[in-house]
Amino acid sequence: MPPEHPVRLTKRSEYLEVARGARTPRRGFLLQSIARRDGRSAEPDAAAPPRFGFTVTKKIGNAVERNRIRRRLKEAVRLEGAAAARPGTDHVLVGRRAALTQPFAELVADVVGAVRDPGGEGGGRGGRGARKRPVDG
Repeated sequence: MPPEHPVRLTKRSEYLEVARGARTPRRGFLLQSIARRDGRSAEPDAAAPPRFGFTVTKKIGNAVERNRIRRRLKEAVRLEGAAAARPGTDHVLVGRRAALTQPFAELVADVVGAVRDPGGEGGGRGGRGARKRPVDG
């Protein structure tokens, strides 16, 4: 029997909250993650399932390409990504054009690695305007 569909983020406010969290760039997507707080304590709610949201901006291709990217990301999360994610976390996958041509097994492996260790391996907030380290040599 195939895995169940993961719990989804549905409100704009939820997406905006996740955007404040850690960022993990990958070839086919950018993962934004944050630990969900229940309001009563500072610890994430370990009993709550992880939640996922998916978005692809209009800068990327036409509607057909954007929908295909979104479907591939959703299926990767459904198959293995949701099981690898920590309980009580929210994740948003922002699709990139490379997700169209990336082999699906590789895409699934990237999703699993990213949700298992959000903010790790090249993650963080080092985007535009970030200080570059000097190159030794």
